[in-house]
Parts: sequence; structure tokens; C-alpha cells
Amino acid sequence: MDIHQILKQLPHRYPFLLVDRVLELEKGKSIKALKNVTMNEPFFGGHFPHHPVMPGVLILEALAQAAALLAFDTLGAAPDDKTVYYFAGIDGARFKRPVEPGDQLILEVELDRMKAGIFKFKARAKVGDVVATEADLMCTMRSIA
Repeated sequence: MDIHQILKQLPHRYPFLLVDRVLELEKGKSIKALKNVTMNEPFFGGHFPHHPVMPGVLILEALAQAAALLAFDTLGAAPDDKTVYYFAGIDGARFKRPVEPGDQLILEVELDRMKAGIFKFKARAKVGDVVATEADLMCTMRSIA
């Protein structure tokens, strides 16, 4: 899935779209996506000016966006304009390696279970073969109309 297909699925836009490409997608099971981290990211100006590091909460957000793409594929459709996909919980978040400009963040998310509109995922973000971040994510879709 390239950026054009991602833009059709996710409502996020610059500077908050944090998935550049989907590398693998197995319906109802898992997704592998990537985020190219460049020095041009708007958050690097303040986090931190002399040692730029991607904020951990944005790594978690990138994982949640990848999880949303997996959920939409599993359900067979993206939400419409009257539906929003929300974070409902994050457990066991661990930050094991800083993510810096020039890194390619590989987002790996597995669907753990899905029941009554609640999705639970096992997620990890890697740089190369090294885990940078891991967490259990819980997300849900809600009508806003």
C-alpha cells in the first residue's frame, strides 16, 4: 500500500500522518509498515534542538495508525466521515532505543483480538533489527454524528 492508498484510508494529514508505506498486510492478522524519519520533521526543532529524538508518543501514534490500517482491512472498509478511530488504551509501553533523523522506523502490529468494536494489538517499532518501542494497544471506532 503506497501513500496514496494510505491517504484514502486514514484521516490524518501533515504533520500528523506517520505511516509512509505498508510493506505487508495479512487481513485479520498483522501489518508491517514504515515511517521514514527525516530531519525535516516539525517536532525535531524542539525535541531536542541539539540532539533530535522522535518523541515516544509519536512512535506510539505511528503504531496506532498502522493498527488502524489493519483494522480497516480486517473489517473490509475504512470508516466514513461520521466515524472516528480512537486510542482506548496503551499498556506495557517500553522505549528501548532512541529514534533519530535518518532512521527508518518499521512498524509491526499484530491483531490480538477484536470484540464489540474494541481492537487489541501487540505492537513494536524497530530500527533495523533493534526494537525501539513496544506496547499493547487498544483502539475503538465511535460514531461522531
